[in-house]
Amino acid sequence: MMTEDLPVLSPDARAEDLSARLVGIGFSPRLSDHTDHTRIEAEVPEAVSPEVWRDLLELLEEADWFGLAVSSTAAHIVWAGIRKGPPRRSVPLGDQAIS
Repeated sequence: MMTEDLPVLSPDARAEDLSARLVGIGFSPRLSDHTDHTRIEAEVPEAVSPEVWRDLLELLEEADWFGLAVSSTAAHIVWAGIRKGPPRRSVPLGDQAIS
């Protein structure tokens, strides 16, 4: 079975795409430009449905790294980082050599 090659987006395009898709599920992302990455963050509303959490996690998995900042005195913030430069090559776990 052949798979269709998907276009490789530039880091800026990846960040913009992720940001737009966050808006599409109800978040208000903010982008900040750094030397080696773009950071995307958004405040998490107090009441989030399980479906929105699932959609949010699926989107965040497309970033190079992501997390959730939790504080007892401030809003919860989800964040994602998109590396500038060439994407890292991912290797399926079954294909990694163990030494």
